[in-house]
Amino acid sequence: MNKVGFFRSIQLKFIIIYILLLILAVQVIGSFFTQRLEQELTDTFKASITERVEMLSYNLEQAFARERSEDEPSLEQEIQSIIDDVNTENVATTIYVYDRQGRILGTNQIDEQGEVGKKSTDIDVQNTIFFEQSQRSTYFDRQTDSRVHVHVEPLIGNGEAVGAVQFTASLEEVYDQIEGINNIFLQGSVLAISISAILGVLVARTITKPIKEMREQALIMSNGDFTQKLDVYGRDEIGQLAETFNDLNSRLKHSYATIEEERRKLSSVLSYMSDGVIATDQTGAVTLMNDAAARMIGSNPDDMIGDDLIDVLNLEEKIVDISKLSDSGSMIIDFSDEETPFIIRANFSTVVDEEEEVTGFITVISDVTEQEKMEQERRDFVSNVSHELRTPLTTMKSYLEALSDGAWENKEIAPRFLEVTQKETDRMIRMVNDLLQLSKMDSDELPMHKERTEFMGYVHQVLDRYEMNLPETITLERQIPKGKSFVWMDRDKVTQVFDNIITNAFKYSPEGGKVRVNLDVRRHMVIISIQDEGMGIPYDKLDKIFDRFYRADRARTRKFGGTGLGLAITKELVEAHHGKIWAQSKEGRGTTILFTLPLMGSKRGRGR
Repeated sequence: MNKVGFFRSIQLKFIIIYILLLILAVQVIGSFFTQRLEQELTDTFKASITERVEMLSYNLEQAFARERSEDEPSLEQEIQSIIDDVNTENVATTIYVYDRQGRILGTNQIDEQGEVGKKSTDIDVQNTIFFEQSQRSTYFDRQTDSRVHVHVEPLIGNGEAVGAVQFTASLEEVYDQIEGINNIFLQGSVLAISISAILGVLVARTITKPIKEMREQALIMSNGDFTQKLDVYGRDEIGQLAETFNDLNSRLKHSYATIEEERRKLSSVLSYMSDGVIATDQTGAVTLMNDAAARMIGSNPDDMIGDDLIDVLNLEEKIVDISKLSDSGSMIIDFSDEETPFIIRANFSTVVDEEEEVTGFITVISDVTEQEKMEQERRDFVSNVSHELRTPLTTMKSYLEALSDGAWENKEIAPRFLEVTQKETDRMIRMVNDLLQLSKMDSDELPMHKERTEFMGYVHQVLDRYEMNLPETITLERQIPKGKSFVWMDRDKVTQVFDNIITNAFKYSPEGGKVRVNLDVRRHMVIISIQDEGMGIPYDKLDKIFDRFYRADRARTRKFGGTGLGLAITKELVEAHHGKIWAQSKEGRGTTILFTLPLMGSKRGRGR
């Protein structure tokens, strides 16, 4: 690259701009200074003229007012004497005195003495006498080729104008003085601009020298040499730019090492990510697969390189053209088999170059098996709630329609229909209350009022209450060890646990059956088991009885007015006390519900 000449350099541009700004500033200041100087000097001159006119008019008014004898000088003679006494050496001045009719009574101009006695036609003089007001004006006199200031002052006697005095003074001396001062200012300005121009050259060099060095350094760097550094001359913007330039040099020098380090970091991140990442080219051939993606798909990542993404993810039935892959955004892919459910979510995005051309695809896959399971449970829950509410509402609607059609007049049928309607209403109320309680437990809003409770005596009190209202066909047996054991618990909530389990045991026990309540105290906990002699629960359904709305025998549950939420609430309450609950059963041989509560003194004996 060619060297830049002086006349094309930024240094010359700085100098020219600096001088132009300085000239502009001098012109603005000079214009303002000249205007103010002219105004001040002319105002001062006019004020001095006004003082002389006022003094002269006072003397003339005295002359006009004096009464004269025959041997005293006449008015014209006295006026001429007063005019001759006026000092006009410093200022070129012309003085005329007029009577009331405008006749000239005297003048200081020797060559104008012949005009004395003549009437003046000057309009300013006539207006001054007529309006009894002074007149001032400044104009250029073409006869004398000069600027003059004219002051006409009325002469007042006995409250009215008796004449006027006209005072004409030349302003040329004032303007000569202004011109002299301006010449001095101009000479000073030229000298200041010259000195400033020299200083501007020196200042411009201090700015352009580092820039010139940066240009040379940039040319060196463009050839691949990053070893040289710039000199930093100060802490101003140029100095900071030089430091930044040196920093850029260092960054470029180590760029390859940094890029290599980032590549290794990215490889490490991809290897340890929990989500799978698959990169492909624009044709869909796999170019990169991390370990997480390989584990999800069940293959070796090296074996997948070059394979088609559609085949790798089993998308043949969903996507045929790889170019349509990003249009799908994301999709659920089911890899489940008969034994193990496994569902993944694949999110697709494109890789584009600077020209917006697709150069490849990035696929991120995540294991969403648990999420899908929870979503299915949510859908099942909504379906169950809808079904459980629809059944009693349908029953109530049928009975109410029958009553409205005339069954209410039948004294045998009407009470039975109303009783059924009331039972269904009560069941819906219980269901809604149970749902509200579950909702509070899900959001941790259910209040717990825990206290230190002697558990053996508490269980005896609960069972005594049941024995007072025990069905005649059911026997309640208890096996509670002696001694005292203390539990940190909410008595009302634990009572609800016993109520739900024992009530179910009564419902499903046959006539003549027994319900056994046993307590076993271990080192850190108490185990409570409640056993009935009912029909039992199939083994494959034992882990589902604590799910919401699950019933092993739906028909029998509805017969007893159950909501399908009792055991779900029981499980939540036991876990809220840091306990566990489970079931043991064999078909035809009854069911045993067991739950534990931590004793006080254990790590979890005083939970939340």
